[in-house]
Amino acid sequence: MDKYLIVGLGNPGAEYDGTRHNAGYIVLDAFAKVSNTIFDDKRYGYIAETSIKGRKVFLLKPTTFMNLSGNAVRYWLNKENIDQKRMLVISDEIALPLGQFRLKANGSNGGHNGLGHIQQLIGQDYPRLRIGIGNNYPRGGQVDWVLGHFSEEEKTVLQPVVDTCTELIQSFVLAGIDITMNQFNKKGKGEKPKT
Repeated sequence: MDKYLIVGLGNPGAEYDGTRHNAGYIVLDAFAKVSNTIFDDKRYGYIAETSIKGRKVFLLKPTTFMNLSGNAVRYWLNKENIDQKRMLVISDEIALPLGQFRLKANGSNGGHNGLGHIQQLIGQDYPRLRIGIGNNYPRGGQVDWVLGHFSEEEKTVLQPVVDTCTELIQSFVLAGIDITMNQFNKKGKGEKPKT
């Protein structure tokens, strides 16, 4: 049976629920809900399992904290013997406006600490889905911004992205990265919100 690992990056703990840095957790929670599966607290992360048309899909929310995400990713890839090209890592992205997302087959970490640590441990040849959180913060305010909570207004903008990304994950598992990029990256550009 083909196996896939879908990783949503974030920080564990109630104080981080709904923060911008936890965009990966938010998408994975939504996907688990649609898939009617729940997370168990296992080694290095919360794990849920589901299957899509005969393919086994593991959902991982690392509990190592963002900067050590690679420990969880490497452990579960090895434990379940999953090819890293069949892994999708979902993270927040300040270089994309809220309401946008971008799927890539590989690439640099773009200064993201979670992706950076994964790259240190397994290289950069794995698919990733970056969820725009915008960068509307003053100079030096990046940490406060990413660890800040989405406002109600922002959640309204984020929700359609989360819904689309649950479809994207399904497409990634069934159709592969190239078809999914072609199909979804157009949607990911989104409409610019009116100011």
